[in-house]
Amino acid sequence: MKVKICGITNLEDALHAIACGADALGFVFYEKSPRFITVEQAEEIIDQLPPFVEKVGLFVNQTAAEIEQAAHASHITLAQIHFDVDRDFLDSIAFPTLPVVRAKCAEDIARFSGRYRLVDAYGEAYGGSGKRLNLEWFTQSDNSKIILAGGLAAETLVELRDYGFYGVDVSSGTEKHKGIKDPEKVERFIAHAKSL
Repeated sequence: MKVKICGITNLEDALHAIACGADALGFVFYEKSPRFITVEQAEEIIDQLPPFVEKVGLFVNQTAAEIEQAAHASHITLAQIHFDVDRDFLDSIAFPTLPVVRAKCAEDIARFSGRYRLVDAYGEAYGGSGKRLNLEWFTQSDNSKIILAGGLAAETLVELRDYGFYGVDVSSGTEKHKGIKDPEKVERFIAHAKSL
């Protein structure tokens, strides 16, 4: 299972996550998030990372042009669109994108079916709610292109074994406090996810 460690704010946490086997790192470009970093700060971290690791920028309520500009300037490799958009908006961005579905009900997880997408629990605030989704919503769906997010922790990953998710995305479940990772939690989370 692929693993994204989101909410990276410093080089030490980034390198540790990679050393533990993370497939992707997430950088939050949303100013209202406690894990927010600037495009310039992200670039400084990303330019010191090894190749073959996906560098994902999280965007909220920005135009296609703003997303493209920040994506190129920060040297991310994928733009995570964490607000409500349609396929036309995604297609208008001249950069690889990952749409986020903020699911309120089982029917929502079918949004953007046929393409890779991140599915998170709906919350009033953007950028991740930390709430867990109802796994029963996924029993009858093809989950091979779904990255599951929301309230995940190493100890609960075993519950995902039979659902066939492409990957998982975690932030708060690997933190000491908001924006700073706990090395042991990161290592444990990635090890558990990779064992599924």
